[in-house]
Amino acid sequence: MPDDLPAEDAKLVTLARGARGRIGAATGAALRDETGRTYSAADVVLPSLHMTSLELAIAQAVAAGARVAEAAAVVTDDPDAFVVPTALAEFSPTTLLIVCRADGTVERRIAGSGP
Repeated sequence: MPDDLPAEDAKLVTLARGARGRIGAATGAALRDETGRTYSAADVVLPSLHMTSLELAIAQAVAAGARVAEAAAVVTDDPDAFVVPTALAEFSPTTLLIVCRADGTVERRIAGSGP
């Protein structure tokens, strides 16, 4: 993981990697809300339900009463194919999004993921 990531953002990458690794998912995500609480998730793929890891982390934050996401990190096998979910722009369009490879290497930072 690059040394230039602030500690609070590096924590998001670590949480996203952990969520991904626990179930062997293709993608893991973590989100930090305006109070500093964090939410992490992995992709959910069932016959009748598919949620990306970031969508699930957003849903957890909303269900917990969060109003804004300060930052989020996504760790994936294929960062080039990652598409920012509409739910992030709807929930918190100014969120800093950090997209990483599976090993935690930062591939890109998207400041304000809204339209």
